[in-house]
Amino acid sequence: MYVLVTAKMKTYLRERLTENFPNVTFDFKSPISEAEDVLPKANIILTYGEDLTNEHIKKAKNLKWIMVASAGLDEMPFEQIIEKDILVTNSRGIHTIQMSEYVIGMLLQVYRNLPTFLENQRQHKWEPRVKIEEISNRTMIITGTGAIGQETARKAKAFDMKTIGISKSGKHKEHFDECYTTDELKKQLPNADFVINVLPATDDTNQLFKAEHFEAMREDAIFLNMGRGTTVDEQAMINALQEGKIRHAVLDVFEEEPLDENSPLWDLENCTMTPHNSAVTENYVPRALDIFEKNLEQFLNEEAPEVNVIDPKRGY
Repeated sequence: MYVLVTAKMKTYLRERLTENFPNVTFDFKSPISEAEDVLPKANIILTYGEDLTNEHIKKAKNLKWIMVASAGLDEMPFEQIIEKDILVTNSRGIHTIQMSEYVIGMLLQVYRNLPTFLENQRQHKWEPRVKIEEISNRTMIITGTGAIGQETARKAKAFDMKTIGISKSGKHKEHFDECYTTDELKKQLPNADFVINVLPATDDTNQLFKAEHFEAMREDAIFLNMGRGTTVDEQAMINALQEGKIRHAVLDVFEEEPLDENSPLWDLENCTMTPHNSAVTENYVPRALDIFEKNLEQFLNEEAPEVNVIDPKRGY
């Protein structure tokens, strides 16, 4: 069994794989340009998903399975994957802790006015009358009620929040007080202090948040996007921030990344940005390998891997 690993990982994680599976050949090649000559040998590719192209899949004549060490699949070459009937699994579920912590941390920094305190500290300025608010007993809407959304709702409950889930099906999920379909999103937005977007990039979610949705939000609402940038009409959001139609935006993802240095988002005082790293902690890759190893054991026993199997036609 030949496993091509194009996902960068630390030495101790490489050693973990080779020690746990001594009968498997692991070839660590990053970037994937270094692997062009070995692609035809690969039975399995372990990747972050952003480096694979249809041409790579064509060359990988013996490829049976792609393990994506992330949850996002929007850059995967599904055309060839579907044609060659290749199994795809991902790392859905490994982001729940760090991304739900990101939500709470970012909401607290806005409500407790942390940037002002940091600026006052730099200026040696003692100003105790800076406005501080509480995030407790607020209402949070979460679009995307999967593992990350559910864990975010669970943490919100620790602050006595009302939690409203939005998904395509509207099916009730744990830790949500109420759940609705995406068609009902606009109607629910006026109820929310916090609107959290965790949606993946699909045809159904493309620019789901439009000008009309920002119009429907309260002027004191905070919009936080850690799903995908393409799920939001970015210009409509910028307009809403510039015109004071919403209070603040916290953004970890953007329509195009890296964000253009000329984007007005850089200079908006009511916008907090991070460079698509809300899920990146030292536990990220080890958790992804936990999933890969469970599936690999089944695969080596000629059983179908069961954890996080993706439907390539749906893209998730």
